[in-house]
Amino acid sequence: MDMLPLTVTTRDPKAKGNQLRSRGQVPAVVYGSDVKDLLIQCDEKELHKTFVKAGESTLVELEMAGKKIPVLFKQIQFDPISDREIHADFYAVDMKKEIETTVPVHLDGESPAVKEQAGILVIAHETVTVRCLPKDLPHSLTVSIVGLANFHDVVTVKDLQVPRGVKVMDAATTVIATVQEPRAEEEIAPPPAATVEGAVPAEGAVPAEGAPAVEGAATTASPGAAPAKAEEKGGKGKKEKK
Repeated sequence: MDMLPLTVTTRDPKAKGNQLRSRGQVPAVVYGSDVKDLLIQCDEKELHKTFVKAGESTLVELEMAGKKIPVLFKQIQFDPISDREIHADFYAVDMKKEIETTVPVHLDGESPAVKEQAGILVIAHETVTVRCLPKDLPHSLTVSIVGLANFHDVVTVKDLQVPRGVKVMDAATTVIATVQEPRAEEEIAPPPAATVEGAVPAEGAVPAEGAPAVEGAATTASPGAAPAKAEEKGGKGKKEKK
């Protein structure tokens, strides 16, 4: 398989990461087969472009002072605010020895259960683990989902299109994707309004029919109702003496 080239240079162990990044360089380290903690740096833009294309499942060839090192991206650290790459780990591989790594799964086609019955496609596994020689490492593995014609149909690891020389380490029965029924919208009745003890309705508000009266609350007469009699103090027609 073709490897993606990336030019790098050796890095001064005393150089601080922030200083390198201010010059458009990203600090990195290489370790693995026959390589022990090799400190390097590379152009930020070139690193970004290479990582977008390669991911963690495509070989990259580091070019440094006439030397070429086949590697895989092992880990990338991103700035939590700018989302820019701030550090990279590369794993050096021996082209003559098998490696074990994860590769993404690509779903091909369209499920009839999704298209015709409004089913929900559920992806159970986005990656699988493979073992192979570095030269045989696939960028991804493809599985067709056109067979998902009914709800609860599944595609599994055994349905993957696996090239020669590659062994999938996951169990053959491992589910990759399935289709579920569409979720029905449940009609939820609004909860009854809570009555607060001692609360007084706003002026002019009429309590709902059948609602309990609130002690101390003012009442409003219904249209056409007879006015309430005023409480007599000291007898009818008498005025309070001052």
